[in-house]
Amino acid sequence: MALLNILHYPDPRLHKVAAPVVVVDDAIRTLVRDMAETMYAAPGVGLAATQVDVHKQVIVIDTSATHDQLKVF
Repeated sequence: MALLNILHYPDPRLHKVAAPVVVVDDAIRTLVRDMAETMYAAPGVGLAATQVDVHKQVIVIDTSATHDQLKVF
């Protein structure tokens, strides 16, 4: 797993349109794991793939107090 670089406003890459994920393959699974690790390290409660310069429609969220209820959309 790897920590990803989070883009910050007003970075123009944040305006790119994200593509739908048609097939959940190993690359998407790795992306989700890396995004979750990055989100928890930030610390944050949610992270979109576009925020890490990957323009796919993937979001990870965990609003639990114990950080053990990761949801992926």
